[in-house]
Amino acid sequence: MSRWIDLRKSARSFRFAAVGVRDLFRFENNAKVHLLAAVAVGVAGVWLRLDRVEWALVLTQIGLVWAAEAFNTAIEKLADVVSPERHPQIKAVKDLSAGAVLMVVVMAVVIGVWIFGGKLIEKFL
Repeated sequence: MSRWIDLRKSARSFRFAAVGVRDLFRFENNAKVHLLAAVAVGVAGVWLRLDRVEWALVLTQIGLVWAAEAFNTAIEKLADVVSPERHPQIKAVKDLSAGAVLMVVVMAVVIGVWIFGGKLIEKFL
């Protein structure tokens, strides 16, 4: 009889994913920058007493930035294996992948300015 969900297989998959997340923040400089920024945003959010919707927006942006950085790192590592030497198409792939992270970060900053700016104006005016 086959199971609908193989719990051991799922647990193993989660362990592999956790190793990936750990390695992302352990070895990748940009991920460390994003992690530090997320901690600073979290502290600021507590200080400014964000409401539930504001927290939901901020946490979603943090997750999107981290996910984008993870995808970018994976693409870069794969590209390095596929073509260790310099190649114009590999450069284009890496630039596009990094550009995607930049787009997500810019939107996160826009949303952060919108939310935190409003809170700071309320607090000091």
